[in-house]
Amino acid sequence: MADQSKTRVLFVEDDDVIREATQLALERDGFQVTAMPDGLSGLEAFRAERPDIALLDVMVPGLDGVSLCRRIRDESTVPVIMLSARADSIDVVLGLEAGADDYVTKPFDGAVLVARIRAVLRRFGHAGGPGSAGDDEALSASTGVLTFGDLEIDTEGMEVRKSGETVALTPTEMRLLLEFSHAPGTVLSRDKLLERVWDYGWGGDTRVVDVHVQRLRTKIGQDRIETVRGFGYKLKG
Repeated sequence: MADQSKTRVLFVEDDDVIREATQLALERDGFQVTAMPDGLSGLEAFRAERPDIALLDVMVPGLDGVSLCRRIRDESTVPVIMLSARADSIDVVLGLEAGADDYVTKPFDGAVLVARIRAVLRRFGHAGGPGSAGDDEALSASTGVLTFGDLEIDTEGMEVRKSGETVALTPTEMRLLLEFSHAPGTVLSRDKLLERVWDYGWGGDTRVVDVHVQRLRTKIGQDRIETVRGFGYKLKG
């Protein structure tokens, strides 16, 4: 019987050597891993097992990683990390636009992958919560419902409404919006957002921020978050 106390990881990778080596490395770190060689079997495993996080290689047969990410995102807000062979590949942006929360470039160091997994899980409420329980309490303390025009953010219920209609956000999008909403009118740099939302204690790819801001804009209104060229973004009050 599977150990339900372990974090369940779905890993989709067609390269046998990478798949087996990465599975062993993750299992040594205490994760419970289901490894699949193609997108279609990965989708079946996702639906059958409902993992805590999915690691998807971009280039897998049957159903590519970007398409698989879209299918998963249609059904769930489970965190997704894309694995790409090229840091400058358009596939990175396509994966993020499809709903991925982060990406790791291959070849990757096992310790870096584990760090990224744990950082994402903290944001999603696993392994101590998003950042920590204290962080969430600080975000929601004495705030209740924040209102910005037709946008309402319930920081305690973690719900967003636009013109009275509920807006479905992923946990990463919600944390990004919370960072903006607690400093309306204040410019937040991409590096600061990487640190606060993605829990990066190291330099990261700012495309992750840019794509998530674009995704957030499509949900809450294109003009709600303003780009301040050369500096970052700010939420209009």
